[in-house]
Amino acid sequence: MTTDQRSKRLYIAGHTGMVGGALVRAARAAGWVDVVTATRGEVDLTRQSEVEAFIDRMRPAVVVMAAARVGGIVANRDHPASFLYENLAMAQNVIEASRRAGVGRLLFLGSSCIYPRLAPQPMAEECLMTSPLEPTNEGYAIAKIAGLKLCQAYRRQHGVLFHSAMPTNLYGPGDNYHLEHSHVLPALVRRFHEAARRGDRTVTIWGTGTPRREFLFVDDLADACLHLLGVPDPPDWVNVGTGEDVSILEAAQLVAETVGFTGEIVIDPDKPDGPPRKLLDVSRLEALGWQARTSLHHGLRQTYQAFLAEVEAGALRIV
Repeated sequence: MTTDQRSKRLYIAGHTGMVGGALVRAARAAGWVDVVTATRGEVDLTRQSEVEAFIDRMRPAVVVMAAARVGGIVANRDHPASFLYENLAMAQNVIEASRRAGVGRLLFLGSSCIYPRLAPQPMAEECLMTSPLEPTNEGYAIAKIAGLKLCQAYRRQHGVLFHSAMPTNLYGPGDNYHLEHSHVLPALVRRFHEAARRGDRTVTIWGTGTPRREFLFVDDLADACLHLLGVPDPPDWVNVGTGEDVSILEAAQLVAETVGFTGEIVIDPDKPDGPPRKLLDVSRLEALGWQARTSLHHGLRQTYQAFLAEVEAGALRIV
C-alpha cells in the first residue's frame, strides 16, 4: 500500500461492529490519516437518502462496506426477512451512493455463506451459485451475493474499482455474545466461561459436533482488507480465510481449555447442525501475497482476554 493511498479519505461503514472496529484499528495503525466513521444515529444505512447525503458530504476516496446485520443459525432462521432486507438495503445504498459521489474504490465485505450448502470442499470462488444455498441463512446469503454482483456490475458498466472480499467465520474482540443470536465461537466462549465460573459439571453444545468450520481472527481479516486495497487490479471477489478447519466439537474443546472449563462436553443432536463443512479455498488470495497469521489457539486467547475486559467494563455486546 502506497503512502499516497493512505493519505486519501477512507470511510469505514459499520465501525461499531466487530469487523468495522478491527478495520478502524488496522487502518490507523497502517497510517491512514483520514478515517471517517458514522454511527447508525448519524446515518441509517438502510435509508437511501441519508446514505447519499452523508457520502456526498464526506466525499471519501475509498469506502469499505463492513456494515451488516449478522447472527448465528437461530437468528437467521427466525428473522429471514430482516436479514435479507436490511443487508440488501445497506449494500445497494452504500454502493450506489459511492458511485454517485465519485468514490474511486470500494471494498464490499460478504461471507462464506454465499456458497452452496453442498459446495465442493474447499470452496473456490467459482462455485458461487452452482447449487442451492444453506436454508438456515439463505436471506443473508442472497443479500451478500447481490452486493457482490452489484460491485461486479458497477465495475463493468461504470469503470469504478468496486470489488469484494468473502471472509470465513469470524471471531475476536468486540464480538456479539448473545447466547442464541451470536455465531458459534462467541456463544461457546460465553457459555463455557459462565459454566466454569458456576462450577458446572457439563456444558451441552448444539448439534452433533461433527460439522467442520474454518475460523478467522478478525484482525487478520482487517489486515487482508488493507492488503486488497493495495492490489492495483484485484479479482471481483476473493475468499479470505485460513485454509484450515476444525470440527465444532474440537472448537468447543479448545474454548473450554481457553476459559478453564474442566467438565464434560455433551452434544445435543436434536439441535441444527447447519452445513456439514465450510472451508474456503484461499489460493487466490495467497497468490496476491496474503496469508492468515493468527492460529485459532492464539486468537481464542486474545478473544477471551478481550471478553473479560469487556465484561469488566460493562461493555459486552449481547444483542
